[in-house]
Amino acid sequence: MTLHLRARRVPLALAASVGAAALIWALWLAFSDERDPIALLVVLTVVLMVAVLSTTLAAPDEDLERTASLRWPWRRALHLLAALALVLAVLLATLPTGARFGPAALVLRDAAGLLGLTALCATVVGAARAWFLPLGWTVVAAMFPQSGTWGALATWQGQPHNSWPAAVVAAVLAVTGLLTYAFLGAARRE
Repeated sequence: MTLHLRARRVPLALAASVGAAALIWALWLAFSDERDPIALLVVLTVVLMVAVLSTTLAAPDEDLERTASLRWPWRRALHLLAALALVLAVLLATLPTGARFGPAALVLRDAAGLLGLTALCATVVGAARAWFLPLGWTVVAAMFPQSGTWGALATWQGQPHNSWPAAVVAAVLAVTGLLTYAFLGAARRE
C-alpha cells in the first residue's frame, strides 16, 4: 500500500493540498475582520484542493497498473472517496475557528461534484490534464454566477449552498465520475 501511494504521488499531493488550504485559511484569519470567508473563496479553495489531488488519479506506469492481478475498480472508488474525505475534513475542521470555510453543504456539494468531474476528465484526457475543465469552469462559474434554473445548472459551483439545481448537477457529476473512473481508470498516455 505504501508503494502504491508513493507511486501515485499521494504524500506530495496531500502536503500541497492541505498546505494550500491552510495558507488560505491563515491569510483570511490574519487579514479579514469577517469570520466567514466569501463563498467565492470557499469554492476556489475547494477547486484548488481538487486540482492538486487530481495528480494522484494515475500511476506513472499505466500499463503495469492495467496488467496487475489486483481488482482496481473498488481501489479507484476508494481513492476518490478518500480524496473527498480529505477535502471535507480539512475545510470543515475550520468551522469552529475564527475563519470558518462553510457552510458544510456548499463544501460537500462542490467537493463531490468537482471530484466527479475531475475523475471524468481523467478517464477521457488522462490525469495530467484532468484539472483543466474543473478549474476553468469553476473560476467562471464562481465569478459570474447566474440566476434561474438554467443559470444554476450552468454555474452550479458558484450557487448558494441551498440551490437544488446545483445539488442535482453536483450529484450527477459525482456519481458518474466515480463509476466511470472506478471501472475504466485514467486514460492512457500515448
